[in-house]
Amino acid sequence: MKVPPLMHPKGKSSIRRITFGPFKVDTSNHQAQPWRDLFHFCMMVSWPALIALMASVFVVLNLLFALLFHAVPGSVANLNPPNLLGAFFFSVETIATVGYGDMHPGSVYGHVISSLEIFCGIVSVAVMTGVMFARFSRPRALVQFAEVCVITPVDGKQVLMIRAANSRQNIVMETTAQLRLVRQTRTGEDFMLRRVDDLKLVRSDYPIFIFGWNLMHIIDESSPLAGETAESLASSQAMINLTLSGTDETTGQVLMARHHYDAEVIRFNYCYREMLTRTPDGVDHLDYSVISVVDPVESPR
Repeated sequence: MKVPPLMHPKGKSSIRRITFGPFKVDTSNHQAQPWRDLFHFCMMVSWPALIALMASVFVVLNLLFALLFHAVPGSVANLNPPNLLGAFFFSVETIATVGYGDMHPGSVYGHVISSLEIFCGIVSVAVMTGVMFARFSRPRALVQFAEVCVITPVDGKQVLMIRAANSRQNIVMETTAQLRLVRQTRTGEDFMLRRVDDLKLVRSDYPIFIFGWNLMHIIDESSPLAGETAESLASSQAMINLTLSGTDETTGQVLMARHHYDAEVIRFNYCYREMLTRTPDGVDHLDYSVISVVDPVESPR
């Protein structure tokens, strides 16, 4: 849940809440400066916000040059309509280099302002093109994760299991996975520490990831999850973080996907419902609709 930032006496943002999984952190005395990292800002905002930002820059830039043209009468010949609105339309035609041959610079001053505007237009188009290309060309892994993870018996051992599926159904080569447990603990010196423990996977790499992958961690004496219960995980604000990375065979780009599981979505003594079945004619059938469906374990399997 987002809350409005508090303001300190100078009117600048003082407190900002950042939410990640079960962790909520309020940061203070940090001044956001998006203009110092404009590329990252443009890559992070949503598409509607990016389009609105570009449109705003376009309007403001043309309005600025319209004011410059309007400040000196006669700088634009055949101005129509003969007011600031006509100067704005002339500015739009100039910055887009689509002049219609009627309005044109009418003085040396008009030519100077037009030249400056054309230069700004070339730079702005180049910047916007680069941002749009970077947004469109950014690799995106369409990996579908189960909404819950389960702790279930497998071969007589308790196993943490997480299910993932490749929704694009193409080949992702040399896929690797990292599983980690993040929780809050208190040291013997009464110091609160956010601890990150690696959860060793039975298999942490998948040479060809096309359909589904059940990632498993055995809970034995050496496991950070040994002796944990639903209540203890909830009290320590535990979170299980899964990261996948691999190379898309189609584009050759490195894909990355991440998902986290709060303590409340860890199901003890449950198992996933089978996604893969075989039809009577011998064809395997993979049902993506049951990726998050779990059933209680009635007895050890």
